[in-house]
Amino acid sequence: MIISSHLQIKRALKSAKSYQEWHEAAQQYDSYNGLDRWRQRDTSRQYDYASIRTRLDRLRSLKAKQDNRELLYTLNEGIHGNTGGMGRAGLYGHALSGTKRLIEQYIDEIVHSLYHLASDDSGDINAEEKLDFFRRASHSFGHTALMFSGSGSLLYFHIGVARALLEQGLLPAVMSGSSGGSIVGSIVCSYSDEELKELLWSESLLLQAPTHGKRSTIPDPIDLEASLSRFLPDDLTFQKSYEKTGRWMNVSIAPAETHQTSRLLNAITSPSVTMRSAVMASSAVPGIFPPVTLQAVDSHGAIKSYLPSRRWVDGSVSDDMPAKRLARLYGVNHYIVSQTNPHVLPFVSDGNRKETALSLLRVAGRRAAREWFNAVTMIIDRADKRNGAVTRATSLIRSIVNQDYVGDINILPDYLVVNPMYLLGFPGAETVKKLVATGERCTWPKIEMIRQQTKISRALQHILRQQESQNRHSATPGFDPAVNQ
Repeated sequence: MIISSHLQIKRALKSAKSYQEWHEAAQQYDSYNGLDRWRQRDTSRQYDYASIRTRLDRLRSLKAKQDNRELLYTLNEGIHGNTGGMGRAGLYGHALSGTKRLIEQYIDEIVHSLYHLASDDSGDINAEEKLDFFRRASHSFGHTALMFSGSGSLLYFHIGVARALLEQGLLPAVMSGSSGGSIVGSIVCSYSDEELKELLWSESLLLQAPTHGKRSTIPDPIDLEASLSRFLPDDLTFQKSYEKTGRWMNVSIAPAETHQTSRLLNAITSPSVTMRSAVMASSAVPGIFPPVTLQAVDSHGAIKSYLPSRRWVDGSVSDDMPAKRLARLYGVNHYIVSQTNPHVLPFVSDGNRKETALSLLRVAGRRAAREWFNAVTMIIDRADKRNGAVTRATSLIRSIVNQDYVGDINILPDYLVVNPMYLLGFPGAETVKKLVATGERCTWPKIEMIRQQTKISRALQHILRQQESQNRHSATPGFDPAVNQ
């Protein structure tokens, strides 16, 4: 249906019940405002369009001539997501329905060329050469991670984000979460796509709450664990979760004791740890929930304490967005962030806004304020010579203030202020539905950006799995950190 009124289009965008409806309205919005012409034009000061056009024409020419050797060499020159600046967020914040057609065509051509080289009729390029190329290309291009922030009861926003990405086949294989984000991420990483298509829309998940469906601000860890047990069995470890789904979940936890360091629990660093105990630890808000001792499954299948002398609390206070650790463990260099932390939202943006002098001054002001805060609290620490409550409090606040809370693609709710009284209890059935719907709606404008910026890595991983399946005799030992990327 064609909508002629600008007001009607805006209403259609706001009232859309699915991504398909939203995208149709977005296309009409772009057409009405002339933004489809912007998409059709190559030119823009935000990227090197001449270089992209030259590379696209060359790839097409080599394929037409069936010059597979030269095609392989051209691709070997470098495949990365920001060639000529085409990965800049501003290129995806201008039109609602997508970015420059040239960028989309170039990405599609690379993907088509990759599948062409992977096919059986790729000339004199043998299987070993192909496997070596795709391994190097995948390693060089890198992988994407989805990071769920700490959230309390706002975790239902994360469920909406996960639903939107699952529907479009865009869930990354590497995920992380802390506090409420660890609950959502662990559930997503413990079920197959088919199971998630039922679970993420089921009332058993959306309306499951430790307060039995009543609004409450008094948390009860026993009830919380009972609720989690319906979705995370007591013997489900990080290793079992990965073996079932091919997804790598990473849970951030912080030490309850001083002079200890935070940890990132996953199938690589702590394969035998149970996911439920990790989530309980990551959700243990200091001063509200008691610290948690982790549990693990031993070699005989028995559950026992893991590091019994250590107790752990909410991971968001120390490492809400563990980007550096994910980069080291999985070769991740591209981050999608679902951010709901109430103390963060007023100070972050989705990254699509054009930089202005005022926005740059705001960034500089925040950095200066952070440095002043660090200096003042360090002076206060020196006065507390016994490392008492004052030192513990300032260390905790410094840890929160000094973290980075954004990624390459940021999915933020359309509200900035949240009543803190509702963060620790079940918000009520109607609020749950609104939070989930908000998570979906706030993800839809990011879908095409996510699709385009992950299309090459997803193709490389799909091809690499096929190639290694056909060449198991030559596959090197180890694990692939981005299976199902």
